[in-house]
Amino acid sequence: MEITRTIRSADWDSAELSGESYQRVLFQEVDMTELVDSGSSFEQCVFRNVRFNVSTHENARFIGCEFSRCSFFDATFSDCKLTGSTFEGCTYGLLKVEGGDWSYVALPGADLRGSSFDGVRLREADLAGVRLQGAKVRRSDLSGASLRGADLTTCDLRGSDLSGLDPHTVTLKGAIIDPFQATMIAAALGLDVRG
Repeated sequence: MEITRTIRSADWDSAELSGESYQRVLFQEVDMTELVDSGSSFEQCVFRNVRFNVSTHENARFIGCEFSRCSFFDATFSDCKLTGSTFEGCTYGLLKVEGGDWSYVALPGADLRGSSFDGVRLREADLAGVRLQGAKVRRSDLSGASLRGADLTTCDLRGSDLSGLDPHTVTLKGAIIDPFQATMIAAALGLDVRG
């Protein structure tokens, strides 16, 4: 990815962004703690060691971005678009995602315990090996998503599209599902479901 500008070691703590646009910018060790972002656009940007803790993002776009060793503790993304973005070595405690499009996002091996995804489009997302124990993934579109090796122990999955889920390759102990999902998973296990 070609970088055209670098913002390094900046203090954006509690800053407010509204409708700003960044393209091919490297954000290095920027403090975005408690930042409030409304409608800003980041395209093909790189975030390294950026602190997004307790930040809120509404109707923002992070298209094809790279997040490396960033922290998202208690961050909230509402109706945001993160299509094609990749995450590596990040921390996420209590991340909240409400609505929006996270299709084709790469979150392999992410520790998302206690996080919440509600009404999120996660089509074709790479969620291989994610840890979602005690998390909520409600009313979300997981069609085509890779969940191989994912730990969904006690995860609330009600209302989500699990049509691509292979129950043989994930841990589902104590996961909370609805009756329709139960029928789908039973069929995927080779059971003969009859009324």
